[in-house]
Amino acid sequence: MTRIELAKKGIVTDEVKEVALSEGISPERLASDIAEGVTVIPRNINHNIKPIGIGKGLRTKVNANIGTSKDKISFDGEMEKLDVLVKYRADAVMDLSTGGPIKDLRRLLLRKSPISVGTVPIYEAAVRAAEAYGTIAEMTPDNIFNVIEGHAEEGVDFVTVHCGVTRKAIERLKEEGRVLDIVSRGGSFLLEWMIYNDRENPLYEHYNRLLEIAKKYDLTLSLGDGLRPGCLEDATDRSQIEELLTIGELRDRALESGVQAIIEGPGHVPLNQIELNIKIQKEICKGAPFYVLGPLVTDIAMGYDHIAAAIGGAIAGAAGADFLCYVTPAEHIRLPNIEDVKEGLIASKIAAHAADIAKGIPGAIELDRKMARCRKNLDWDGQIALSFNPEKVRQWRSEVPPTEQDVCSMCGEFCAIRIVERALKKSL
Repeated sequence: MTRIELAKKGIVTDEVKEVALSEGISPERLASDIAEGVTVIPRNINHNIKPIGIGKGLRTKVNANIGTSKDKISFDGEMEKLDVLVKYRADAVMDLSTGGPIKDLRRLLLRKSPISVGTVPIYEAAVRAAEAYGTIAEMTPDNIFNVIEGHAEEGVDFVTVHCGVTRKAIERLKEEGRVLDIVSRGGSFLLEWMIYNDRENPLYEHYNRLLEIAKKYDLTLSLGDGLRPGCLEDATDRSQIEELLTIGELRDRALESGVQAIIEGPGHVPLNQIELNIKIQKEICKGAPFYVLGPLVTDIAMGYDHIAAAIGGAIAGAAGADFLCYVTPAEHIRLPNIEDVKEGLIASKIAAHAADIAKGIPGAIELDRKMARCRKNLDWDGQIALSFNPEKVRQWRSEVPPTEQDVCSMCGEFCAIRIVERALKKSL
């Protein structure tokens, strides 16, 4: 039986108990939320990793993307990125590879990763079709589903599937006249195939086949937003909502079949529309876990898109988003390097933590209370240990060392905390 089926029978597994303990909630509540489809544990039956929970009342989780492209193929480089992601506490990693021996890299990642692994199978299916036939348009539905089954059998924990890019949605897209029609790579592959073949999206048309595969491996479906807005001007438009309505229906079918599902959300959204987007998704998809790609709050932050995404992610998380996809400084420019990956992850982790404080997640603000006490006591070791990047803090402090060790080199002898502490003691 799948997690949902077990939870519906009132069976509380050791896995559920482990996740509940880490989140500070009761196992019974967690099992109930899994049964209702508002929380998932993305772990394939063939992947032995520490389980995490994503969803209602849990800590906001962060996913980080890695992977090769045709212009940059390095297994060592991608594994170094994985090491960095694990070190700085990513909750999940997605392999978005489109270049080189994709299958070999994925298998290596699955062997080495101690955290949940996601993929986008349409990427491999499209690459294979281009290599075999010279065009993505010659890809067959069997090609797509065989790749999905291969990923699931190997142990992938969750897959992005763009089931909502339907013929009806494409007609809406044509009518709407977006600035950026489709920026989703998977969505663009499917649109090309559908137009060339004059057929419905196989992931939508044969959705039951997808559910059968997912159920077999307890694979979590990440129902992808192939029509997500790629710029602020396209945000919250009819095409986006049309797809979301379809995804909401497919989520209900997944739950009925005992298959876990999360919903992927928009990419570029103005600050004032983020909360609205979360509320719309939660209403249409009946509280299903929401996975947002940023969102980026401005289109002109090239080189600093991790900051734009962290701003959006904090607001989205506070409004109810459950899973943030990191964005690196290299977004829209190049394949990210090690430093880009680290900076992107830390920015998203900060956003997730800020959101957890706003949501009142148990224990979230306690870390900030500890930091405040360390600052009060001028406890530098404590402050460094509580930071998101202790190495960076330690290095910066050593580069311009203070004359007096209990202060920093910006304030020095005029440290406000120390001045007030001494004055108050004197007044007693």
